[in-house]
Amino acid sequence: MDKQLFADHLATLCKRYDDILEQCGFDTLNVFSGAPSVQFLDDNYYPFRVNPQFKALVPVTDNPHSWVIYRRGQKPKLLFYRPVDFWHYVPPAPQTFWSDEYDIELLAKPDEAKAYLTGENAAFIGEAARFDGWEIGQRNPQHLIAQLHWARAYKTPYEFTCLREANRIAVRAHQAAEEAFRAGASEFEINLAYLKAAGQGENQMPYGNIIGLNEHGAILHYTHLSTEPLPESERRSFLIDAGADCNGYCADITRSYAYREGEFAELVSAMHDKEQELVAGLTPGASYVELHKSCHQKIGQLLQQFGVIKTSPESAVESGLTRTFMPHGLGHFLGLQVHDVGGHQTAPEGGTTPPPAEYPFLRTTRTIEENQVFTIEPGLYFIDSLLGELKESQLADEVNWDKVEKLRPFGGVRIEDNVIVHADHVENMTRDCYGN
Repeated sequence: MDKQLFADHLATLCKRYDDILEQCGFDTLNVFSGAPSVQFLDDNYYPFRVNPQFKALVPVTDNPHSWVIYRRGQKPKLLFYRPVDFWHYVPPAPQTFWSDEYDIELLAKPDEAKAYLTGENAAFIGEAARFDGWEIGQRNPQHLIAQLHWARAYKTPYEFTCLREANRIAVRAHQAAEEAFRAGASEFEINLAYLKAAGQGENQMPYGNIIGLNEHGAILHYTHLSTEPLPESERRSFLIDAGADCNGYCADITRSYAYREGEFAELVSAMHDKEQELVAGLTPGASYVELHKSCHQKIGQLLQQFGVIKTSPESAVESGLTRTFMPHGLGHFLGLQVHDVGGHQTAPEGGTTPPPAEYPFLRTTRTIEENQVFTIEPGLYFIDSLLGELKESQLADEVNWDKVEKLRPFGGVRIEDNVIVHADHVENMTRDCYGN
């Protein structure tokens, strides 16, 4: 990673933090990386997940008991935890592309951080319960966090570089997963192929990989991972939603495949076309909510095209029929978190703009702006529970149930890309990595 690129990024962050701290009445920000939690009635720990507000300042994702102390107008200080420990891996003192931008102090014990912390005109962000009696400032002030969340939506060139690399890693792994599927691997074996190609373990993945064969593609967050391979005669479809990490930034990509040529393969191809039309709609000043509504029009078109519904796309959207087949939102912000923060936020000061009542799972209601990063992920599924409700509703006669039964064994299709909004164009990081 280029040192100057990160230096410019941190300079932008420091300017942001200076302004936000001044507006919120603080001089100092104390950000804790987090601490591992012991499993109930056990002496093993749950996998450690870093505080995202910590990795927003420094690209350290795997070291608990560390701190960033930022004082307005000053070089940030990193308290980096390096215990004397023969049981666990101890990371080396940082000497990398970002380390010159911090004053670094090494901590042998977590309590040594007390000597560097102040509570005077300070705010603290992190898990507060473990610091009773510590002078760390106002704990998790929501007016400050709202400002930080709002600003996170606007990415810097360094962040774009990390997101592109995360996509490159993930696309390489997606290609390995498709090869494993074509070779007849089980869901578990496909996941192993993905992790190997990515060069990242399950705990480094930004979320649990969704890998579903056949009907399992209709389970939106399916992570069960059957170990049983399917005989060739039973191989029909494959849906994979999986990402990768680069310096704490996430990729979040979905692809669907048919094992054989036929109607489901045609549906997958048609969904690719619709998805790219929606990507093109990510233009500055546009409404993400309206883009989501446009997505339902396109799902209605596919349902009509493939004979699933007997009514028009417009009627299917108006009646809510399309929501049975696409119950989730079009996409979300992407960055340091898979579902990055601020998607429903009304203004820098806070407030919530909820999604329309008919689309409760839409994660973004913000106006689309330059330098924001989104996922676009339309889907069309045959979900037993939702189909059961539809069959008992007044809309049942508008459905070709014979066609539903024909397509139900394939589960569903979802196509998801990761996209940067520029002033004059959209950059589809995912398809750039695929070369199409």
